[in-house]
Amino acid sequence: MSCIFCLIAEKQIPSQCVYESDNIIAFRDLNPQAPVHILVVPKMHITSMNDINSENSGVVAEIFEAINKIAESEGIKESGYRVISNCGDDGCQSVKHLHFHLLGGRKLSETLS
Repeated sequence: MSCIFCLIAEKQIPSQCVYESDNIIAFRDLNPQAPVHILVVPKMHITSMNDINSENSGVVAEIFEAINKIAESEGIKESGYRVISNCGDDGCQSVKHLHFHLLGGRKLSETLS
């Protein structure tokens, strides 16, 4: 499989890892859109939000628990942050592996379009 996020999770591609557990990895985005821009990714390949089900939803819960810890460690928990997951072509999902963008470190735009 040539999924870039699977390769990062398997340590075949280096990343600036900020958090890791048995099931997830979080790393700094190479093209940050905010002072803090971290991608939080399940290690198991889940293509998109459309593929979350009862068998893999536990890892999604773990991702959101990790986002809380990461936001605190990055110093943005109190000031605020945004979590985004793009789904499908119209949602501009560029990597077909479920991932969540954690953005913060400045006042973010109110518009997303």
